[in-house]
Amino acid sequence: MDIIHWLLDPFQFEFMQRALWAGLSVGSVCAVLSCYLILKGWSLMGDAISHAVLPGIVIAYVAGIALPVGAFVSGLACALLTGYIKENSRVKEDTVMGIVYSGMFALGLVLFTKVETEQHLLHILFGNMLGINDFEFLQTVIISLIVFAIIVLFRKDFLLYCFDKSHARVVGLPVVLIHYSLLILLSLTIVATIQAVGVIMVVAMLVSPGITAFVLTRQFSHMMWIALAVSLTSIITGILVSFYIDGATSACIVLVQAAFFITALTVSRLKNRARIKPRNHPLTTG
Repeated sequence: MDIIHWLLDPFQFEFMQRALWAGLSVGSVCAVLSCYLILKGWSLMGDAISHAVLPGIVIAYVAGIALPVGAFVSGLACALLTGYIKENSRVKEDTVMGIVYSGMFALGLVLFTKVETEQHLLHILFGNMLGINDFEFLQTVIISLIVFAIIVLFRKDFLLYCFDKSHARVVGLPVVLIHYSLLILLSLTIVATIQAVGVIMVVAMLVSPGITAFVLTRQFSHMMWIALAVSLTSIITGILVSFYIDGATSACIVLVQAAFFITALTVSRLKNRARIKPRNHPLTTG
């Protein structure tokens, strides 16, 4: 009974219930999308776009328009600019992303120095899951549901593209459309997730579930289910831990995800070691 009370008592408060549902919604879409990002090798792309949305948010705030609009446009511009530079130069994609996202993040910080709203910047950087208002909550849930539905509906096309782009082109899939669709879905996911965990922690939400599942299984369908379980469990556990220790919710969630990854990696190594352990030959025993 004490355990049940420990689990349920925090959710008597409305702000905790709102944080829980917002976290579960972004956690679900991040878990599913992270599997494709890991398979495609786009982990750094999530980091790049999450930092690149800052100037768009500041400009949208100054212009008096919806912040998610500015964040989405800025993030998508980062992705398109990265692709353009990669296709028209000898620089590798990971190097281009490092330059582009660092430059756009620095631009956002410079722009923000002209806007005296320190609390607003902290909300963007670190998130405020427990203080999310009704509009942000509704926006986060709607965007997450839309992205989740699209990914599930076209999961086979995305899987083939991420696994083998050349084969996807041969079978007639519109690889260019799929490429930019993934970038748009990634940008939308980041816009939704920033409301909950902020710019700094969003990359962990987009990488940890997928990489944890990746080390535990070789089947993509199993990988998605494991990633989903890891992400949702981390959300619930992180919110509870943050409530009882009075800590940052997003940081607690990411720490739980890191613990899951370390545990999964340890289990995987032990299994591999047991599998390759040499057996004594019958003629040499005894």
